[in-house]
Order: sequence, then structure tokens, then C-alpha cells
Amino acid sequence: MLLHDEIFQQPEVLAEALAANRALTLDARALLTRSDVKHIVIAARGTSDNAARYAKYAWGSRLGLPVTLAAPSLYTRYESPPNLDGAAMVCISQAGQSPDMLAVVDDANRQGRPTIALTNDPESPLGSASDVVIPLRAAPEKSIAATKSYSASLMAIAMIASDTASLDSVPSAVGAALETEDVIAKAVESMGAISKAVVLGRGHNHATAFEWAIKMQEMAYVLAHPYSTADFAHGPFALLEPGFPLLAVISDGALTADGLALLRRAKEETGASMLVMTNAEVPDLPTISLPKIDEWLSPMMFIAACQLFTLHMALANGVDPETPRGLIKVTKTS
Repeated sequence: MLLHDEIFQQPEVLAEALAANRALTLDARALLTRSDVKHIVIAARGTSDNAARYAKYAWGSRLGLPVTLAAPSLYTRYESPPNLDGAAMVCISQAGQSPDMLAVVDDANRQGRPTIALTNDPESPLGSASDVVIPLRAAPEKSIAATKSYSASLMAIAMIASDTASLDSVPSAVGAALETEDVIAKAVESMGAISKAVVLGRGHNHATAFEWAIKMQEMAYVLAHPYSTADFAHGPFALLEPGFPLLAVISDGALTADGLALLRRAKEETGASMLVMTNAEVPDLPTISLPKIDEWLSPMMFIAACQLFTLHMALANGVDPETPRGLIKVTKTS
């Protein structure tokens, strides 16, 4: 299966990006840390939007800069682009072809602001319009569902954030996560076919919850809704009832205790059907255990396991994840 193959190519893709992109990511960091840059605006769509959510935490914590998401329709429909004084513009796009993404970058250039593109096609219109281009190096990604291009986007973001040696541990951690496929397949079999789910994550893995949810939607036709564990406790918790599918990503780190407390409450009070992707010690909840890795880098590992879970859930739902209905590989919005 092509999709399965591309999921398993991720350790190699990430290792290649680490080896080949160090100089370019240093150039990007230099732009973002210029004295006239006070915040970062990211333009993205779909899966790339979820990479931007990761950047909010990675660049916020490592570079000390606030990160916001652009509203492309302000540029293309309302014709009211915002003032970008003090901003650096970053665009994340697998294909680099979408007119609305290009419009955002073109306006940033018009305003004299630094521009960075993260794209799998550095020769694309987006790449050509940007001051610094980081090639994702995901090679041709033929499956409609973005897998390796997403994790490559996270790696580019992480490399821009820091050149710490812990980055070198990521490809092997992703490989180890993929080795749990048999465990994941059994967990899907135990859960059975589902048509709806809540997906929880927080902090750096807030992005993972959103990306897992969109994969469940497009690959398995599951009405999956993502939440921060903190936000979920503020009202959507009322959705839970016996058997309601609840999926969660809990990384070992600053947010572990709060996340587990919410899940234990859900188990005790609602009887929800639960599965937790985690690398923390969690003896009392149904889990898929993954390797230890720095919390801020863990989304690259967790999403690989979530992709495999979704692939197996699609098969359980009788869906061919290679040909999701109504979707094409490159979507051009304006």
C-alpha cells in the first residue's frame, strides 16, 4: 500500500532533512531573530495549518516570539491586508501552488517584511517569492493524505527553533514508534469501527490532536473533533457517555499530570471508550506506549503512530485510505 509505504519513509525523510537543511534553517532563524522582527505570522491551509500550531509552541518557547496565523481571505477576498510592521511572514505549503498563500507572501514582500517558505517544491511560485526557502525533502508524496510532508514540516520548524543535539534523536524515535504497528492494529481491532471521536492534546501536541483528527476525517471518514485537554474540560466534556470514543496524546513533560487527571476523570465518570498515545508511565489507562523523547520534539514521533492508527481504522471502517472521496492531492484556494 502506497500510503503505508510513505508513512514508513518518515525516519529516512527526517534524517535527510537534518543532514541537508542545517544551513538553510540557520538562515531562516537569522531572519526571525532580526531586531526589527517582533512576531511571526504563518500562512497555511489544512495539514500545514497544524504544522503552524506546532510552530506557535516551538518558536514561542525557543525563540521567544509570538506566533499568529494569517487570514488569507483578508488578502484575496476582502482586499484588506493587515499592517505587518514588526512581523516576519512564514508560509507552509506542501506544493507551494495555492494562490491565497502566494498572495499573503506577495503582500509581505510589498511591505518589506522578511519571508520564509517551507515547501516540498522549492521551485514553486511560493518558493520563488520567498527570501528563504526550506525544502521539506519529503520526495514525491503521491498519497492524497499528507504524512511525510507533515512530519518534515515539523522538522523544519524544530530546526529553525534550535540546533540542539536532541534533534538527532528524532528519526530513530519515529522509527521506534512505527515498530508498534502490531500493537496499534490490535488496539483498533479492540475499539472496533467508529464514526465519531474526540481527539485531545495540549502544548506542543495540540498540533498532534488537530492533525490526528483531520487524518481521521479524510482517511477513515470519522467525525473527529480536536480539543486542547484544557479547553475540553470547559464544556465539551459533556459529550462523553459510555462507549464514546476518546483518543488522546499525552507526552511525558510539563502537561502530563493535568492531561492524565482529565482522562482518569473521564474514565471514572463517563465510561468513554479510550485510547492514549503516550510515552509516560500510565498503568491505569488503555495506552500505546512510545519511546521517551524531549517533549517539544515528540509531535514528530506521536503523529507517526497516529497515522498508523488512522490507516488501520480506515480499513476497519471499510474505507480505502488511498482514495478519499472528494479530495485531490493539490488543493488551490483563493
